[in-house]
Amino acid sequence: MRTIPIVIAEDQAIVRDGLAAILGMQDDIEVVAACGNGLEAYEAVRQHRPRIVLMDIQMPVMDGIAATKRIKDDFPDTIVLILTTFSEDRYIVDGLMNGASGYLLKDLSAAKLVSVIREADNGEFYVPSMIAAQLAGRLRNMSDSEIGQLEKEFTPREIEVIERLIERKSNKEIAEELFLTEGTVKNYISVIYEKLGTNDRLKAISLLKSMRKPQTGSKS
Repeated sequence: MRTIPIVIAEDQAIVRDGLAAILGMQDDIEVVAACGNGLEAYEAVRQHRPRIVLMDIQMPVMDGIAATKRIKDDFPDTIVLILTTFSEDRYIVDGLMNGASGYLLKDLSAAKLVSVIREADNGEFYVPSMIAAQLAGRLRNMSDSEIGQLEKEFTPREIEVIERLIERKSNKEIAEELFLTEGTVKNYISVIYEKLGTNDRLKAISLLKSMRKPQTGSKS
């Protein structure tokens, strides 16, 4: 029997171990690695070349969205299924735009999880009906500039920092909200400044606000 090799990326050990135990009971699924962050997941994919990655979103070092993009860029045949507690629009769009083949909420049953994994292995795309409705609504309302500028210039994690910069939050507040160290936040902000070509926080905020505004034609 052909088995489906899987990498699990989940920063909570109890959840990670539970997923590994559930999937390890299946005759046709093999957990080849269980990782605590997105960077570890990427390295596990590079080493084991799994068929599927179960990817959490909020993780230290490298979040799941950035890891998904990196995995799909370098190993496009790897299937990434986002598995998370978050159902916010931006996470749905970010995950799917960066190559995820499904978006699963953690309240699904073990039997459903196994079923979705098998369907994904056969090329099926899975998004719960509630998530699909949110996605459709978001895409209808997104402006060209919202889709284009920030997403082209910045990573999903950088955009999370940018959103809080625009709200005039301090590095400490950003770190607390994103479960990062202040040093990591400073590194993200330095990269953002470099991309903007400025070291001035107020000027950076002004530039970032302008990038979020819909592009409208001038009035005559």
